[in-house]
Amino acid sequence: MSQVERTMDQRGSAYSLFQTAITLEGQVRARTEELTALMRSLERSNQALTAAKEEAEQANRSKTRFLTAASHDLLQPLNAARLSLSALADMPVGPEARGIVGQVERGLQTIEDLIKTLLDISKLDAGLIQPVVRPVRVADVLESLEASFGPLAARKGLRLSVRGGQAWVASDLVLLQRILQNLVSNAIRYTAAGGVLVAARKRGAEIRIDVVDSGSGIPEGEQELIFEEFHRGGRESVDGEIALGLGLAIVRRSAQALGHHLSLDSRVGHGSRFSLHLTPCAPEPPRPAPSLVPPTSLTGARIALIENDKAALEALARLFHGWDANAFAARDHLSLVRLLGTTWSPDVVVADYHLDGGACGLDTVAWLRSVHGHDIPAVITTADHSAEVEARVRAARCELVHKPLKPAQLRALLAHLLSRG
Repeated sequence: MSQVERTMDQRGSAYSLFQTAITLEGQVRARTEELTALMRSLERSNQALTAAKEEAEQANRSKTRFLTAASHDLLQPLNAARLSLSALADMPVGPEARGIVGQVERGLQTIEDLIKTLLDISKLDAGLIQPVVRPVRVADVLESLEASFGPLAARKGLRLSVRGGQAWVASDLVLLQRILQNLVSNAIRYTAAGGVLVAARKRGAEIRIDVVDSGSGIPEGEQELIFEEFHRGGRESVDGEIALGLGLAIVRRSAQALGHHLSLDSRVGHGSRFSLHLTPCAPEPPRPAPSLVPPTSLTGARIALIENDKAALEALARLFHGWDANAFAARDHLSLVRLLGTTWSPDVVVADYHLDGGACGLDTVAWLRSVHGHDIPAVITTADHSAEVEARVRAARCELVHKPLKPAQLRALLAHLLSRG
């Protein structure tokens, strides 16, 4: 009987183990099915997020292309207007007329700044601006700020103090300058009394650049909103200057593109402190100083000019004649060929990049160089800021100048090219 009972117990235990194994197998199968369903759900969610990300990036690229095209069309008449104003300013006019010219010039400058800033924001959003990070000497950047904004602060009765050591940081020089210029410009604009301090300090393992003002301060509820486009908040410019509400939007996006942390500390009635946190690096090896050629006069210079916009063409021709240069102006390649023939060789060529009918000013430059057998100095003007256009102009050994043209800059460049030639 004992032997039979032991046998029955063993069979019962085996059956219990068998039942337990079946139960565990069912639980494992159910859990596996749950995990599989969850993984498929996550996979679908990832695919949806990827599609949404691609759609957003495509929308940003489309917005950038639209703004680029729109800005090109907007900058063309703006370019003609600024050139005409410059020619008018060179004429003998009375003080009242000169004051009106200055007002119109400031208005055009505001429009140009708005267009370019919107385009910059769009490019940053689309990831089209790739920072060129290299060693940057902080003192050089701060010295340029002092030179640029010192007179403006003095006119408003403010103190602009700049304190920077000999630290080097890893950054993009152009973007870093733009960030600090916007911060200092805002600080001066919204400060009625006292001053603005720009200081670079070593804080632990980083270099921190502070822009501190004694202005009205920013309420805590607006400290995040001020970085949004076109947000001006409750603050008013103390000098009545129109604020576009885009400066801090550019600051944040540029800082993010560079990987620099940006912080804000502000108290109403006590002022604000914007801080940019940078990583120090080793100094850049010294470069040999470039040899500068002194500019010469444009008197008697022979300038071949091709520009498809009639108003801009007439304004440039008037400008060149006002500089005592001989300008031969045409709106297309064939007209310029008939005007010049094959014997008259220009000293310099000023050509618009985009001409009517899909033509390009670079082709006219290449033709002139081929006919006369030497590299005639050439300046290509365009409102297109794309890298492709810049690469083509550089490859053709031409100078690139973006519209709207600044007459003083153009005159200095032409004088330099003529003296070098």
